[in-house]
Amino acid sequence: MSGGALLLLFPRHVIKNLIPCFLSYAIGTLLGAAFLGMIPAGLCQAPAPTVLCTVLAGIIMFFILEKIVLWRHCHDPECELHGKPGALILIGDAFHNFVDGVVITAAFLTSIPLGISASLAVIAHEVPQELGDIAILLDSGYTKTRAFCCNLISSLSTLPGALIAYFYLGATREAVPYVLALSAASFIYIALADLVPSTHKRQGIGNAARQIALILLGICTVALFRFLH
Repeated sequence: MSGGALLLLFPRHVIKNLIPCFLSYAIGTLLGAAFLGMIPAGLCQAPAPTVLCTVLAGIIMFFILEKIVLWRHCHDPECELHGKPGALILIGDAFHNFVDGVVITAAFLTSIPLGISASLAVIAHEVPQELGDIAILLDSGYTKTRAFCCNLISSLSTLPGALIAYFYLGATREAVPYVLALSAASFIYIALADLVPSTHKRQGIGNAARQIALILLGICTVALFRFLH
């Protein structure tokens, strides 16, 4: 959270120019986390058909959520519902952070060194992701204070995940691959349905090249942390 919140230290006009870059980077980190991290981890713990069906069901679920609760097809630029990508990213992060809590607890229950290593790995992975999340929230119309507080509340889902894993690790182990699949579904949906269309608003070869480079950079960042840890 602290690493991601560094974006909030910049003046508003600087943030406005940086947000398109961070949004492209966020697309890469979201897709990378889903396809290189969550889905493979889920497939290692449960049968492929059930995990992939959960991902598919999750994408449909988030589509319905956006349609019914947030209603994306509003053409009023002042409509508060334009903050919906921010709301969805917070929901997806809550799923993801819950699983992080389960993973960290399981590692510590195995050994203290393994627990410390797992914690450092989670931190390393979360910094670029939180940076992208802050950019998404600001682009969705959130103030700096609201973006920080909402992201902090979403991050606190790590704590119940850790506590539940501590007391009911046997039961939560069976649920982990499906929580991972739902989290991956939310990240895929947000990246492709909400963020990718925003990149098309900036035309030109230069903008396209920058967007592709930043998306690939986001994917490579996730891949690098997975390789190192």
